[in-house]
Amino acid sequence: MADDSRYAKLIVAIFRKHYRKGANSFEFDRDEIEAAAREFSIKLPKNLGDVIYSVRYRTELPAEISATAPTGREWRIEPAGMARYRFRLGRLNKVVPDPATKAIKIPDATPQIVRARALDDEQALLAIVRYNRMIDIFLGIAAFSLQNHLRTSVKGMGQIEVDELYVGVDKQGVQYVVPVQAKGGNDRISVIQASQDIAFCKQRYSDLVCRTVSAQFMSENRVAMFELDLDDDGEISIVEQRHYVLVPADQISADELSSYRSRRK
Repeated sequence: MADDSRYAKLIVAIFRKHYRKGANSFEFDRDEIEAAAREFSIKLPKNLGDVIYSVRYRTELPAEISATAPTGREWRIEPAGMARYRFRLGRLNKVVPDPATKAIKIPDATPQIVRARALDDEQALLAIVRYNRMIDIFLGIAAFSLQNHLRTSVKGMGQIEVDELYVGVDKQGVQYVVPVQAKGGNDRISVIQASQDIAFCKQRYSDLVCRTVSAQFMSENRVAMFELDLDDDGEISIVEQRHYVLVPADQISADELSSYRSRRK
């Protein structure tokens, strides 16, 4: 049985145990994953968090769970403290690249030795974003990588991991903190991770302006960039979406440069 199928079976078992008709949320402990695995004789990964990661980022929740959500709503699995999680109903909200978005060509500054060895995973995407100053380009600020794969804790959530954290400054002297979520391969941008990143920045960098960015590989050279933020309902919304294609400098024509100038704000 594939990992996704095994993990889905475990999540359904936990959902059945706690869900009652009309419920909007309920919590469960990580130990319950092990108990369900014993019940169904399912071999677990060394990192139990991979079970949660799989259903958050790689697959849809099982149909049995999704069917209980009202129209326009979806179930999410949020952190609720150390080794504890929460099923919660939220607004149906998928952050996915819009294929109709016009891509902007930028000169590829990725070192060739990196380009030759890069995969299509999160690590490769973070490197490409960093080498090409894509945070600077997208947000219009001078941004500097502070730390990647930052493991920390947030009050009320427990342990989280920020894929990469930037700090930046604009021409007015305003300073920013920019948590970046990167997704490659078949992984999907998560509104839960974006919410965690925002909560971390408010807790740790309350004196800086938080601008939350998510990046998604669309192909080897095309990257979708999103700025996300919390709306008045506490849900993640897309502030801006842009697509960039990394190409050799000589593949950007004079007509394209003229077109970019005409769109300059």
